[in-house]
Amino acid sequence: MSNATQNLASIRINSLLDTNSFVEIGQGITARSTDFNVTADKTPSDGVITGYGVINGSLVYVYSQDVSVLNGTIGEMHAKKITKLYDLAMKTGAPVIGLLDCGGVRLQEATDALHALGEVFFKQTMASGVIPQITGIFGNCGGGLSLIPALTDFTFLAEEKGKLFVNSPNAIPGNEISKCDTSSPEFQSEETGLVDYVGSEADVLAQMRNLITWLPSNNEDDASSLECADDLNRACPELANCAGDTAIALAQIADDQDFFETKSCFAKDMVTGFLRLNGMTVGAIANRSEVYDSNGEKTDTFDGTLSARGARKARAMVQFCDAFSIPVLTLTNVNGFKATTCSERNAAREIGAMVHAFAQASVPKVTVVVGKAYGGAYVAMNSKAIGADMVFAWPNAEIGTMDAGMAAKIMYADADADTLKEKAGEYADLQSNVQSAARRGYVDTVIEAADTRKYVIGAFEMLFTKREDRPAKKHGSV
Repeated sequence: MSNATQNLASIRINSLLDTNSFVEIGQGITARSTDFNVTADKTPSDGVITGYGVINGSLVYVYSQDVSVLNGTIGEMHAKKITKLYDLAMKTGAPVIGLLDCGGVRLQEATDALHALGEVFFKQTMASGVIPQITGIFGNCGGGLSLIPALTDFTFLAEEKGKLFVNSPNAIPGNEISKCDTSSPEFQSEETGLVDYVGSEADVLAQMRNLITWLPSNNEDDASSLECADDLNRACPELANCAGDTAIALAQIADDQDFFETKSCFAKDMVTGFLRLNGMTVGAIANRSEVYDSNGEKTDTFDGTLSARGARKARAMVQFCDAFSIPVLTLTNVNGFKATTCSERNAAREIGAMVHAFAQASVPKVTVVVGKAYGGAYVAMNSKAIGADMVFAWPNAEIGTMDAGMAAKIMYADADADTLKEKAGEYADLQSNVQSAARRGYVDTVIEAADTRKYVIGAFEMLFTKREDRPAKKHGSV
């Protein structure tokens, strides 16, 4: 039963956790500094409530900043309470959830507060890849505090009052908040790629609860599987029509058609998230060329290329899945690299980092080519060459260097239109045809789109006991 005082910080905790499951730790701790007469102010719990509870029966550790105490600022003891919580979480192997609402570093405690904040960063780094870390932002989260969500795995932002920024909008030369609010949920979710979900405070807390049910408690836990009541051989007759919007395709093949999408507002040309296949949590990465809303109306169209932002989004999901032994499913439908000046600034680095993540990952990896798969972009999207364990392709898939018509124009530059058409047909049959890729072993099985669910489930079941070594090294440098 909870022993937390009823303020906004504790209300958020109680809304997040199962009823009456929260137990507070360190309730009696207050500010230690005497400079500027801080101790004359009442600082109950030093502005942060810490403790543990359960979500759907699973143990989690939670800290929630109390904006009513010195504006929620981080002081020495405030930060030390968080680091002690991380110590407990690492010992017991359970996720840490932070609920942020903070006025920044406490000026009255200066370097003591800064040093303690740095210790929080250190604990987060040590916990990375060991236990899941989730951040919810309900008020201000700026300056050095913005590194806290950046060091966690998933970030949720409340649209009413949530603000996330390194520098406040008015502190950026040439900008002011009415021109571009760089701290807003819209900017942070659409431009930075740090935020996974934006919604009302109640929705944020509900989605954080939902996310916990998809994840293992730690990197040695395999308890994220549930009993599957859905037909493992269920056909998906409409799946062939979903090659454009692969978020819908992933939902179609998932158990109970339930797909949890992450970073849905960022790099919409790439889909990432979680689904269950035969009850097992699987991480998903998929190219997307179209976006449809819940009413079936098309809201966005993309050119089918691989962008720097899309690669960055995919890389983060692959790294998280590999750290927590979550299998990876890739749906490939890409016709090349995005050709814009903006993307070119970062494309090689970000796509290279994505390739590194796919190749380095030792978890089961399955790829389904659902449309085009051209050039280096095809290779980068978890192809057989960089370590995919099983590769399936739909009958209409096109796998090759480039579009057959374009290849013919390059190879027969001086030919007339009829000859180009003939040569393009020959090239498609010999090089771009899915059967050509299958004959060379780059595709394991050509499958009907409607049968994708049963083939993918079968592949992951076969790969369940996969063990794969990597060269001995401290870590990669990409």
